[in-house]
Amino acid sequence: MSYLVVAAHPDDEVLGAGATIYKLSQNNKIVNVCIMSGQVNARAHRPSDSELKADTNNCMDMLGVKKTYLGDFPNIKLNTVPHLGLVQFIESIIIETEADVIITHHPSDLNNDHVQTSLACQAAARLFQRRNDVKPLKELLYMEVPSATDWSLDTSAGIFSPNTFVEVSKDGIDTKIKALSCYRDVMRQFPHPRSREAIEGLAAFRGGQSGCVYAEAFQSAFRRCIF
Repeated sequence: MSYLVVAAHPDDEVLGAGATIYKLSQNNKIVNVCIMSGQVNARAHRPSDSELKADTNNCMDMLGVKKTYLGDFPNIKLNTVPHLGLVQFIESIIIETEADVIITHHPSDLNNDHVQTSLACQAAARLFQRRNDVKPLKELLYMEVPSATDWSLDTSAGIFSPNTFVEVSKDGIDTKIKALSCYRDVMRQFPHPRSREAIEGLAAFRGGQSGCVYAEAFQSAFRRCIF
């Protein structure tokens, strides 16, 4: 199985699916990550390009990611990029990685880059229906990104509603937090959603919802089953 996580910015992949990525890689599954905007121009206390590249590499190594694809689309300006350009970039990575499962942002999110990434990923996920040489997609999952998905105030768009839970270990959550800490100035003090306590608390809450100690939650938007 080949998994592809498509995120808008460096750190989104860890916040949304870090423990799941780690679990998959520990179980010898192939996980690749696509980051649409490898820049963080709008971030306060912005790291240098070399610092961000080093942070990203350290994070991916810790999680066991096979390959990271960095787009050069403008940070917090994905809505200014032609939709087709975003879609075709993701499609090229789907083809190269032979992805079976895609994980991306929920389309109802406070962050507009997350929204644009989700919309482009949804369109790209249909690639197998247009090309017979592309492996059929097995599943498309939406992830939740603390401090963004939870601030989806426009309820008319449909808020994140998890229906798929991945049981993860305490070691998985600790690794997720360590990986997130690789990105300088991303972690915050409690009670911020990107604090150690809040991240572990969310994992415990999702675990309680699904009958285990810790879990990461996803919303399955598409699943292709063969019984």
